Amino acid sequence: MQKSSLYPTIYVLGSGQLGRMLRYAGAPLDINVVPLDFHQQPFTLDDNAIVTAEIERWPETALTNLLASHPNFINQKIFARLADRLTQKQLLDELNLATSPWLHLTKQTSWQQVWQDVAAKVVVKRRTGGYDGRGQWIVDQSNTDVITADLFDETIAEAFIPFDGEVSLVGARFADGRTYFYPITQNLQQQGILRYSVISSLTPHSLQQEAEQMLGKIMQHLDYVGVMAMECFVVDGHLLINELAPRVHNSGHWTQLGANISQFELHLRALLNLPTPALVARTPTVMINLIGTEHHPDWLALPYAQLHWYGKEVRAGRKLGHINIAHPDVQQLVNILQQAQPLLPEDYQSGLAWAQQQLLAK
Repeated sequence: MQKSSLYPTIYVLGSGQLGRMLRYAGAPLDINVVPLDFHQQPFTLDDNAIVTAEIERWPETALTNLLASHPNFINQKIFARLADRLTQKQLLDELNLATSPWLHLTKQTSWQQVWQDVAAKVVVKRRTGGYDGRGQWIVDQSNTDVITADLFDETIAEAFIPFDGEVSLVGARFADGRTYFYPITQNLQQQGILRYSVISSLTPHSLQQEAEQMLGKIMQHLDYVGVMAMECFVVDGHLLINELAPRVHNSGHWTQLGANISQFELHLRALLNLPTPALVARTPTVMINLIGTEHHPDWLALPYAQLHWYGKEVRAGRKLGHINIAHPDVQQLVNILQQAQPLLPEDYQSGLAWAQQQLLAK
């Protein structure tokens, strides 16, 4: 007879790579994590089960309608609020947290109002559904015609920010109010998709305290439980919040190899309100996002590296896997990145150089 788990089953709405990695993280702790495809047949959930999600938006199906009524669907209303860029921006303004100037682009909005109230150059973003650079347009007075009539009411316009760098903070809040934060991660985005994340030093980033205050304020206000990611621009030594993700996040993948507790395990611990030690970055780490590229068997030969391959069909622009590389000696880490150079496509080379610069910067 199979022994029952100490913990209730955690169901993850969404069966992509994040749900899969949550399942892996639960296994050593005997936490049963079950990713769910949106379109699978409904089934009876125990009242003690916990429901979370790997994505902010999902289709309305028989299963998702059933889950919506479950008493332990954690953060259910928060997902919808943060999935809409309009209500997300309204939240940041309500909490008086720094973000780029913006307005809701409606059918009544004139472009003159945009130039006057926001900036002479803006990024127009779909309120929902846009991700990894999709559903976004850079607009100035020369190309307003790219914003077609159907996009009004469905978009916001943000000031185009010439930033000094991009960083993210991944943290978690537990049901009893405890908060945990990883070190700030330096990120490189190319064509709107995260390519590299770097933890270059074990000393706190100069913006760590500012970032923790921001994300902590958001999670506390929302009574949020679980892992949340906050992506920011660095401008003149301070942070502007770009986007929030109420879930485990691409820029936190480095924690699987470089931290004492991965973001996936941390999310499960938070949902179950488990005892948890302070988070520690154990070693400088680089995460390489594998996008639209065929599997290369020699990735497995890279020393001090950990490959996660998601088993998806290869398509341009699709996240197919990631490589974490961690070593206590940053020069050794740079050497390993140089070994990875011939194993990655041409469009990865400038990012590799960027990652090495972050590691060697004093």
